[in-house]
Amino acid sequence: MTDKTKFTTISRHRFLASTAAGTALASAGMLAMPHVARAASPVKVGVVHPVTGWAQYSGSQCRFGAMMALEEINANGGIKSLGGAKLEAAMGDAQSKPEVGAAEVEKLNEAGVSAIVGAYASNICLATTQAAAKHGIPHVVDVGVNDKIVKRGLSNTFRFGPGFGIITQHGVDSFLAINKAAGNPTKRVAIVHENTTGFGAGIAGIMTKGLAPAGIEVVEVLPHPTPNKDFRNIVLKLKEVDADVVIPSHYYNEGVLFLRTLQRQKVQPKAIYSVLGGASSQYRFVSEFPDAAQYVLDCNHWFDPKNPAAAARKKTEAAGKHFNYEVFLAYSAMMFTADAIERAGSTDRAKITEAMASSSWSGHFMPYGPTKMDNGQNTGARPLATQVLGKEIEVVSPADYATKAAVFPRPA
Repeated sequence: MTDKTKFTTISRHRFLASTAAGTALASAGMLAMPHVARAASPVKVGVVHPVTGWAQYSGSQCRFGAMMALEEINANGGIKSLGGAKLEAAMGDAQSKPEVGAAEVEKLNEAGVSAIVGAYASNICLATTQAAAKHGIPHVVDVGVNDKIVKRGLSNTFRFGPGFGIITQHGVDSFLAINKAAGNPTKRVAIVHENTTGFGAGIAGIMTKGLAPAGIEVVEVLPHPTPNKDFRNIVLKLKEVDADVVIPSHYYNEGVLFLRTLQRQKVQPKAIYSVLGGASSQYRFVSEFPDAAQYVLDCNHWFDPKNPAAAARKKTEAAGKHFNYEVFLAYSAMMFTADAIERAGSTDRAKITEAMASSSWSGHFMPYGPTKMDNGQNTGARPLATQVLGKEIEVVSPADYATKAAVFPRPA
């Protein structure tokens, strides 16, 4: 896959002037050569992610997934209801900062995009969706899990994947099922999370409440900032509390560092069960640090491994990339966007928004039920529980999607 599309900043005056001039020239051409058919004008779609800064790895993965989908759409005939119009990406770099993400949306509005896909991190998505709402631009969130994203009444905002509330509840249910199947060995857990309210802290609250009825005590909750460069004090605390299971929730860089610090400090709980663990279900982590990754469980975004359409993994790996959730969520978000444009038969933002709101798109490889948007959230979306076993990430729960049984507790 190639990434040839560039985003060029232009002033509003120049944009309007060039548009008027182009229209006049096009009209003159049609009068002079009425027998020449015009090619369908491309449909501009904004693609905004943090491709620099602390989240650059995940943001770049998202961009790759979105562009892979866009190129597949164009190769398969473009938007057929618009005469085969091609999708054209207008790129934006949020630089891992919410305010920069919002500023990029303003540029994309000036460029005349019909929709936006992005922008990975929850705090950036909160800013970009708010900025897009000012201009009525339909914005499809690919990863951001903070449920405030879709609970602010923004009619332009859509999230095809699940938010942290749904993911965490599934995380509770899957953990209790795995624990029960093993004879209920877990009595004490410790939670380690990144410290934003709409992500890590929210997960900690739901997990604590959900585990209590099963007699499982949360003995310690340890927050940390993002980015974070040192987990030694947190790991020392985990040694003191001696929990049966450690439940981490954070972004990729922190996920890698935390799990490697556990390994170096020889802290070996009966299990590590992440909920939205930044590294726990990442093929890159499994490839680079196989010993630290072994037997780690995670409840997270995941694809249906039994769906033949998941062949996007092969394309990703052929391009030298890891098929991590950023890739397949952004890929799905772009495909969902293209389906809405196709059904709208228009580049008009309001018509595309209406098409997204009424979507029942089913041409995906996610383990979801029927697509149904409720205030911008796809209520058919669900996560899966996975475990690193050998060199593969296996689905271990629920049983309908499982490729292997969970190894729980993990071997000493």
